[in-house]
Amino acid sequence: MRGYLSLLLACATGSVAAQQQPDTGRSRNLGEVIVQENRLSAPLKESNRNITIISRRQIESMAAVSINEVLAYVPGLDVRQRGPEGVQTDIGIDGGTFDQTLVLVNGIKITDPQTGHNIMNLPISLNDVDHIEVLRGAAARVYGINALNGAINIITRKATESGGEVYGSLGSSFHRDENNKLYNSYNAGANGAVVKSNSTQSLSASMNAGNGYRYNTAYQTGKALYQGGFRMNDQNSIQVLAGYVDNQYGANGYYAAPGDIESKEYVKTALAAVSSSHQIKKNWLMTPRVSYRFAEDDYRYIKQTTAKARNLHNTHIVDAELNNTFNTKIGYFGAGVEARYEHIVSSNLGNHERTNLGAFAEYKTRGIKRFNFSIGGYLNYNTMYGWQFFPGADAGFDITPDLKLYANAGTAQRLPTYTDLYYKSATILGNDKLGPEKAVFTELGLRKYAGKFNFTASAFYRQISDFIDYVKDSIPQPWQPQNFQRADTKGLTGSVAYNTSFGEKAVFNSLGLNAGYNYLSPDFKGDDTHNKISRYVIESLRHQFIAGVRTDIINHFSVSANTRYCKRINYKDYTLLDARITWHQPKYRIYVDATNLLDVTYIEAGAVPMPGRWMTVGAAVKL
Repeated sequence: MRGYLSLLLACATGSVAAQQQPDTGRSRNLGEVIVQENRLSAPLKESNRNITIISRRQIESMAAVSINEVLAYVPGLDVRQRGPEGVQTDIGIDGGTFDQTLVLVNGIKITDPQTGHNIMNLPISLNDVDHIEVLRGAAARVYGINALNGAINIITRKATESGGEVYGSLGSSFHRDENNKLYNSYNAGANGAVVKSNSTQSLSASMNAGNGYRYNTAYQTGKALYQGGFRMNDQNSIQVLAGYVDNQYGANGYYAAPGDIESKEYVKTALAAVSSSHQIKKNWLMTPRVSYRFAEDDYRYIKQTTAKARNLHNTHIVDAELNNTFNTKIGYFGAGVEARYEHIVSSNLGNHERTNLGAFAEYKTRGIKRFNFSIGGYLNYNTMYGWQFFPGADAGFDITPDLKLYANAGTAQRLPTYTDLYYKSATILGNDKLGPEKAVFTELGLRKYAGKFNFTASAFYRQISDFIDYVKDSIPQPWQPQNFQRADTKGLTGSVAYNTSFGEKAVFNSLGLNAGYNYLSPDFKGDDTHNKISRYVIESLRHQFIAGVRTDIINHFSVSANTRYCKRINYKDYTLLDARITWHQPKYRIYVDATNLLDVTYIEAGAVPMPGRWMTVGAAVKL
C-alpha cells in the first residue's frame, strides 16, 4: 500500500490535469469542475493558472491508502515520505521546501507554525476525499500567507443519499522481522450518512496500522471526521466540519540518523470549522468562516524513556475569514478579510504567539468572447513582521474553444516557523532574527483538454528572496537557518493523454494512455553561497517523469499500471512501477495492488529507505 496507481495521475501534470478518463457514465468533465477558491470560484476551463485536479475516480484507480501517496503522482509535487502509508510526509512544489507549501481542507488553511513536517497529519482518510486541487505558483492573492510556491486544497465528499460503506485491506512484503514475524499492514474503515431535504450529515472513521518494513517502523493511525450541512432557506446555509487524527510511528532514521534508531513520534491533530453562505442580494454572496486547529507533537529520541531528548509541542490556531463575491455588469469582484492567531507552548521552542491580519481584493472580467483576465492583491499585517502587500494577475486567450494560451504573475510570503526561529539541539540551532521569505512568480502556458487527445505545456520562472536555508561552515557545527540566499528556479512541464471508449459490448471497454514530464533548474545566489554547507539547495528534483495506462475489461474489471522516474540533484535516479486490478460491481469492489513491483531500494527523505515490493488485497462494500 506504499504505492499509488492510476493511469490518470500521470495525466495530472503541468498546467491542468485535464486529461480525462474515458466517459463511462461515472466520470465528470474535469474542465467543468469548479475550483474552490475563497472568492472568485470558477470552472477549471476558465482558469489562467497552473491547476491540477485529481478526481474521485482517479483516486479509486490508484494503489494508495493515503492522500500523500496520491499526491506523489502529480508532477511538480515533491512528495518526500519517511515511512509507509503516508505516516510522515514533506511536500514541496516545483523545488520548494516543505515549509513553503500551503495545505487546505475545503478552503480551511492547515499551515502548521511549529513545522511543515506535520501539515499532512490530517483527520481525513482517502475515502473521505472527493477531489484534490493543486495550484502551482505563488498564490498570496488567492490564499493569503504561506502559499509561497502553491497550494493543495483537499475537497471532501458530500453525501447525496443516506447510506454507508465499509472497507478494508491487508498487505505484506512477505519479508520477516528480527523476531521472524511477517511484515504486514491493514486498513479498515467505515462511513455513514443521513441525507434529508434540508440537512446532510456524515461520519467516517478509519484505522491504518502495521508492524513496519524494517526495525522500528511500526505505525498506527486512527482518524474520525464529521461533516454537516444545513440549509436554512434558499439564501442561507451552514457547513460544519470536525475531525481528529491520532498518529504514532517508529521514527528510525527520520530526523537524526544514525543515532535515532529508537526514536518514536506521536502526533495528534484536532480540526473544527463552521462556515456559512448568505445570498445577501441577487449579486452579493457572503461566506464567513471560523476554524480552530490544535496539534500536539511528541517526539521521543529514545522511545523507551521520556527523560532524554524529548520534544513536546502544543500548538493552537484560530482563523476567522469573511469573503464576499459581487457579480456585476462589468465583471466579478471579490473582497475579504481574515485574522489568524497562532500560539505554541513547547518544551524546546518556548511559549510564543503571533497574529496575522489580511485583506483581499480581486477583479475578474466577464462577457468577453475569447479573452479574460483577473487582477488583485493581498494586504498583510503580522505582529512580528509588520505590513506587506502581495499583488497578482493572470490572463487567458482562447485560440480555439478547446485551446487556451494563458499567462500569470504572482507574489507570496512564507513566515518562518517556530522551529526555524527557536529550536535548539546538538545538531540544530534556531535563529530568532529570521525574516519572511518572499516569492515572485511568472508563468506562460498552453493547454487543450477536449476530445480524446489532450496536452498541456508551460514554463515558469520563480525568484525567492530571503530564502531560508539551514547551513553551516563545517561538518561538526550545528545547522542554523539563515536568510542569506536568493533562490531562482526555472521550470518546464508538459503532458499528453489519449482516452477513448469502445462501448460496453466490447471486451476492452476503454483505454487511457498518459505521460507527463517536469524539469527544474534551480540556482542559488548569495554572498557566502559557495562557502557554506547547505541542507536544502541540492535536494530538489531535476527530472520527474510519469506514465500510465488503464483499461476496463468486460464492464467489471479495471487494470491499471503506473510508473514514475525521479532524478534528484544530489541522489541517484530511480524508477517505480505499481499496478492495480479491480473487480467492481454496483455495491462492492475487490482489488489487488502491487506497489514497487521492481523492488527498488530508494530514499525520498532523510536517511529512510522506503519499502520494497508490497502486495495488498482489499475490498469495499456499500450498505
